[in-house]
Amino acid sequence: MIHSFKKTVYKSLGIFGLAALAACGGGGTGTMSVGLTDAPTEDYAAVYVTISEIQVHRNGPESDDEGGWQTVAEPNRTYNLLDLTDGVVEGLGEGPLEAGSYSQIRLIIGTAPDASPNILCHTHPFANYVIDADDSEIHQLTVPSGEQTGLKIVCAGKCDVAENQTTELILDFDAAASVVVAGSSGNYNLKPTIKLLETADFTLVTGRVTNGGDLAGVADAQVSAQIFDPTAANPEDAVIVQTATLTDANGDYQLFLRPGDYNVVATASGFAATAVNLTALPGQTPTQDFVLTAAPSGTFAGLVAITGADAETFANLSVQQDLTVAGLPEVVEVDSIDVLNGASYSAELSAGDYEVLASTCGFPTQTTAVSVSAGATTALDVNF
Repeated sequence: MIHSFKKTVYKSLGIFGLAALAACGGGGTGTMSVGLTDAPTEDYAAVYVTISEIQVHRNGPESDDEGGWQTVAEPNRTYNLLDLTDGVVEGLGEGPLEAGSYSQIRLIIGTAPDASPNILCHTHPFANYVIDADDSEIHQLTVPSGEQTGLKIVCAGKCDVAENQTTELILDFDAAASVVVAGSSGNYNLKPTIKLLETADFTLVTGRVTNGGDLAGVADAQVSAQIFDPTAANPEDAVIVQTATLTDANGDYQLFLRPGDYNVVATASGFAATAVNLTALPGQTPTQDFVLTAAPSGTFAGLVAITGADAETFANLSVQQDLTVAGLPEVVEVDSIDVLNGASYSAELSAGDYEVLASTCGFPTQTTAVSVSAGATTALDVNF
């Protein structure tokens, strides 16, 4: 199969990074958690928008007092909105807020893209842009001057924060309605159409990842919701990472999920990967904790070369492992590494056997069995 980057979430980007926000005033505090989803469109192959910050406002909707805006999270991420269709929800971030009523939420659109690859296996040329569905032509999106200070959404009572509770918000960013071609000029403008969805249609999974020794929280562990399809015709479609996040300093995490069955996988450096099967039901907020077992590790490293490609072309290495989940054999992704053409990579993996799926645009996916030994370096150079 000739590859173009599939829908996935990469650990290096991180999701649900906690905002370093102190509570204001003397009242109690709660938490606000914000996710992003989109409606499908056939007009574009990709619609990329960079979101640098998420803020909420304490005053009434008639006021634009800048002093009333408080930062919830700073994702500084470039999102392909078309990755977020069919109920997929990407976590933008979450953070503590003083309990009370909040009238507006706004997204600050970024001016510089992140370092992730786009669907053409290339670095982002702009912070905000579209890729045509028919010919893959790229068009930069211009943000009108009136919206550069933030895209405001009226909360209508959905943003209120209760003490010691989490308020979940899901923003529906309508890509098809938000991209406007400006008449004969040919300019592409970003005029976002965003609404707040009812969270009763989704599932918010929360939990803590701890180690099996002193049960301390494991920071920066990755927790992901994955779907394994052993009948998939192509190896790269057998394991789909629906969404993922990194734990905070206490080992806590949150995942927004659409209803369905998932392998929820927890991985961290120095620990063996572990997974459980979870059925996500609409409107529920299940708790799923993980206790990781320390494991000896080795280094997995090599070089990537892509014939005929420039230095800004990416390949992806999906490191997969066989696990037993709820008594059944499953395959899960334990690491995902984006590597630029001509660059080296290195990752720490628990000692054991893996399958590495190497892919890039325009070439068939390569599958290689790799055995990682404790305290040793396992080399795998990838040549397309």
